[in-house]
Amino acid sequence: MIAELRPKSQVTIPKEIIVKLGLSEGDKLDIFEKDGSICIMPVVVYPKNYLDELRKEIGNVKTMLASGEQPVFDNVDALFNKLEEE
Repeated sequence: MIAELRPKSQVTIPKEIIVKLGLSEGDKLDIFEKDGSICIMPVVVYPKNYLDELRKEIGNVKTMLASGEQPVFDNVDALFNKLEEE
């Protein structure tokens, strides 16, 4: 598909691509150059405080795993069985 570079460096992404990727107005796109090509990749942007909280939670789980406090399951069914017991 051919797209034209318009004033203010704007390019319209063909509708077929938008539909195929499930994109919609307001979605964030990372645009970068790689080996002479222009690449456009959909991204999800999370607030910094959300990521900080997630890092903290992951750290807590790693600590619990190391101490043996966090149960480890061999498969998802075992996890769900344990959750149903509680």
